[in-house]
Amino acid sequence: MPGLADPLTFKGLTLKNRIVMPPMANDFSGPDGEVNDRHLEHYRARAEAEVGLMIVEHSYVNPNGKMTVKQLGIHEDGLVPGLTRLADTIREAGAASTIQLTHAGANTTSEACGGQPLGPSDVAMPGRKEAPRPLTEEELAGLVEDYRQAARRAKEAGFDSIEIHGAHGFLLSEFVSPFSNRRDDEYGGSGENRLRFPLEVIAAVREAVGPDFPLLYRFGASDFLEDGLSLEEARQIAPLLVAGGIDLLDVSGGLCGSRPEQLAGIKGYFVPMAASIRSVVNVPVIGVGGITDPAFADGFIREEKVDLVAVGRALLKNPGWAREALAELAG
Repeated sequence: MPGLADPLTFKGLTLKNRIVMPPMANDFSGPDGEVNDRHLEHYRARAEAEVGLMIVEHSYVNPNGKMTVKQLGIHEDGLVPGLTRLADTIREAGAASTIQLTHAGANTTSEACGGQPLGPSDVAMPGRKEAPRPLTEEELAGLVEDYRQAARRAKEAGFDSIEIHGAHGFLLSEFVSPFSNRRDDEYGGSGENRLRFPLEVIAAVREAVGPDFPLLYRFGASDFLEDGLSLEEARQIAPLLVAGGIDLLDVSGGLCGSRPEQLAGIKGYFVPMAASIRSVVNVPVIGVGGITDPAFADGFIREEKVDLVAVGRALLKNPGWAREALAELAG
């Protein structure tokens, strides 16, 4: 059975090992969302230390979807030269690259996004005080185009792949969740309708990058909330995401965010959920959640629970974690 140190190829992209650095916001940008030297240094240090796949932090496709004032952006063509420098830096350091496209939806503040937050319905996200304004169908069509253009920029910048953010209470996961989506039009109600907008986004991104470009989707597979998205329904949704054009699923939390209190202290706390999703799809799956021990990470892959392991805060704390982990496993 393959382990953490073994390569993996999907959609024509070969990763030298199965260690993933997940997207983690740094707030290094200015208010315009530009790449700067701090980004280059941050990603270079970890790519040089043998991470297989670097997923660059969430990058907003429209300023009305910013989560923080200093978030990285991918919403205008003027940002492409800086993004190209970042993609080149990661490649030259020896890792494959992904950039995550996102819209925060209701999971932001008016201060950050410049107006009332937007969402599928007027339902405030858990932990947020501001209720969003429901998006019109015309605005949804505009956002689909924003994702399309952001994907074009990502490919032009030279990233090896793109991840669409559909987790952590951001806009796409808000549409999928029955807790936050109370619409009575074709974008709400049934599971099929709640998935309509994310599938439109996936289709637009796929059209922008072509049939052979690798697409990832960060899937919030449970909200851990009463009346929210359940893992049972997520298992029905996952194959539809793949059929819609996704080549790899990066499984995390939904409206509960990336660190739900219910799972605190568990090593690999989203891995069981990822394993459940993996059993119903035919694409690789990333597992994540408080993973710091190389042996545990290796075991999750050898036991065929997941295909790749994302290590976040351990890599923030120690840029050399991947190199040290591989050396430890090699004995």
